[in-house]
Amino acid sequence: MDFLLECIGFPPNHDLGSLAALVRERGESVAWRGPSGTHLRLPLGGGVEVRLDREDGQAHETLWPCFDVQNRLRVAFQRAQPLPDSPYDMLLHGIANPPLPTVGDGKPEWDDGPGLDYALATYIWDARRLPRRLPVGHVLALSVCGFALDVSYIGPNTGVRDPFILEEPRGAALLPVASDVNPGGCMELSLRVRHVRHSVNPLTGEPVERIEADAPGRPLDLFVSRWQREADGQPAPRPGWRIEGAFLFTGRVSGGLPARRPRRAHASPFG
Repeated sequence: MDFLLECIGFPPNHDLGSLAALVRERGESVAWRGPSGTHLRLPLGGGVEVRLDREDGQAHETLWPCFDVQNRLRVAFQRAQPLPDSPYDMLLHGIANPPLPTVGDGKPEWDDGPGLDYALATYIWDARRLPRRLPVGHVLALSVCGFALDVSYIGPNTGVRDPFILEEPRGAALLPVASDVNPGGCMELSLRVRHVRHSVNPLTGEPVERIEADAPGRPLDLFVSRWQREADGQPAPRPGWRIEGAFLFTGRVSGGLPARRPRRAHASPFG
């Protein structure tokens, strides 16, 4: 994920070895990352962080961007995949904004609401908080954001790739995708821009653009590499415009955990 550091203001030619040394020197331990290896965070202000991970027995370190999202998104759990090289992470698949249960005629029903649900795939970095067995359909609260892998369009809504998207709830399209180019946890997005929050990376002095996108149910925070969009001839995002592209989602569990029970042998949600 080193190249995703561009999304939080580290230029493509930044010395990652020096950055890793700085995180080791000044970083704080990360909760829920496990007792083995090195797991540190270096806050950069405004909820933006650099994370460093190295598992015991591994020769390489991983640097990746992180944002402490405050919005909670309701996600109905579908399945999870373990990550062999990172045992404290998992790739979670679910349905965002699932319909709420209601009661009618003395029996449970489901309120379909305005049809704001969509499939979501995201990496969760505090997977140790989850029980080993999590039933399909259990609703978690997740705080997640997306980092740009590839941005295909930034501009007025008249340039939307498929006109039918404008008729969808919130004028949005979101679809998990996985391929040789885009890893699991990647979402293909077409979203309206609500706000653009500007900050500065204190280590590099480079600007950071945080986009609040108008997704169904709850807005989503997105980060884009300025160097990537300039190389691709894309303008700076503006409120009211649209952004389209592939984003890698990461985040944490922020609620909805079932009550803990006495430990006993049972199946893992990782299958």
